[in-house]
Amino acid sequence: MPGYDNRYVRFRFFLGLAVVAAIAVGCVVAALVVRDHETNAFEARQKDEAVRAAGQAEASAALSLGQLASAAAFYQTVDRLTAHKFHVMAESLLSAGNLRGTALILAVRNRDRARFERGRGRPIVDITAGGFPRAARRHIYYPLAFADSHSLLKPPLGYDLGGDPLRAPYLFRARDSGRPVASRVMQLLSGGAGIYVFRPVYRDGATTATVTQRRHALRGFAVGSFDVRKLAAAASSAVEGDVDVQLRENGQSVEGPSLPPGESDFSNLRIADRTWVLALRDPAAPKVTLPALIAVFGISIAVLLAALVMVWSRKDRMQELQRQASQDVLTGLKNRRRFEEDLHRELARSRREGTEGAVLMLDLDHFKQVNDTLGHPTGDRLIAGIADVLRSRMRETDVVARLGGDEFALVLPRCDQEEALTVAEEIAAAVRDHGSDRGDVPNVTASIGIAMFGPGRQGDFDRALTEADAAMYEAKQSGRDTVRLAKPEPVAEPKDPVG
Repeated sequence: MPGYDNRYVRFRFFLGLAVVAAIAVGCVVAALVVRDHETNAFEARQKDEAVRAAGQAEASAALSLGQLASAAAFYQTVDRLTAHKFHVMAESLLSAGNLRGTALILAVRNRDRARFERGRGRPIVDITAGGFPRAARRHIYYPLAFADSHSLLKPPLGYDLGGDPLRAPYLFRARDSGRPVASRVMQLLSGGAGIYVFRPVYRDGATTATVTQRRHALRGFAVGSFDVRKLAAAASSAVEGDVDVQLRENGQSVEGPSLPPGESDFSNLRIADRTWVLALRDPAAPKVTLPALIAVFGISIAVLLAALVMVWSRKDRMQELQRQASQDVLTGLKNRRRFEEDLHRELARSRREGTEGAVLMLDLDHFKQVNDTLGHPTGDRLIAGIADVLRSRMRETDVVARLGGDEFALVLPRCDQEEALTVAEEIAAAVRDHGSDRGDVPNVTASIGIAMFGPGRQGDFDRALTEADAAMYEAKQSGRDTVRLAKPEPVAEPKDPVG
């Protein structure tokens, strides 16, 4: 049916668009999934790298802190520490390469100051306090007694760290806590930026249970200084490939390039009692190449399919328009224009191949009374039913058409006169029986006229239609519900009888 065909064409069109949209959306979703998977894998790897890098730097610092603890134990047990003994110990501390410098700070009480100066052979200078006057007023001061460093710049021996406002707080905290204390990142006395770790040295065998006891038993401090650049290098060495490492203290960068928070991962780095944040960025971040290729490929395929769908839809629409232009809307049979085209074609084939054929004109009897009494909807159902009757009795090569109203026409190719009469009689009987077992349409009959064409018959398109039409009207004048065969000679145009 025409409505069904239209719906089917529209369904195929929208189904094609839905498939195209699904392909495009699917490829975009696949690209996003791939991108998300790659990003998550990269972030997990970068987080693991940050933890591993911080662990490497922390382990490196811990090794040096363990050596510093051994040095502090040595200083604690030695009664008289010479420069040679210190440098032997310092050499072992610096050989691992983790410490930039090491030193021994003595706790010198004011009463022992002169003896210390004579024993060391050099003055003790308090730079921050302006010289001796302030040192003399203090009960105890903390000069650098021995120092060694990888740097060419040597720390100033005799410098009183107890009067240094930057370093003294960490010194005193180590003295009172009895544990190693790390400073914030600051300028090292041996040059460069770094971290001091102060480890207290108490008299051997002294009681250090309370702060007062620890202050009284203090002999000095073993000091180690870490270069933040070396710490960053130690962190980088734990990760394969080139990575950017940044060391942060209190939210501020103290070493390394500035790293955007969204592009780096973090891990804590603890040295002694202080914690820093180590940020790491792996430049080998996932690229958008593969996801972009997936998305571009999918969208390209979708565009191509959309173009094909449009072409197919246009072709289907053209075919549908052509079909509608050649098809009767009510019955689905061919219309008058298409019937005339097919009749021309069959006449030409008959002349070319020398075969016979027949043209049948069919008109329903008293159909006007059906419309007038039962209404046009009933008349339309009746016309559609008769079309089904005709369609069911035709061969694939036959032509069945509705010319308009209650008038139908048939072309029977390769059919002789006897066969044409038989087909016409069968059609008349089928129309007569139609509706006998149905209550929605009345019983009707049909008048049928037959015109033959083919070899030995003079005639063309107009003559075939005229003869068939004249035979049909002869059937109506003969009482209707009958079949008449056209006479070979021309006949005059009959008048249309009523009904």
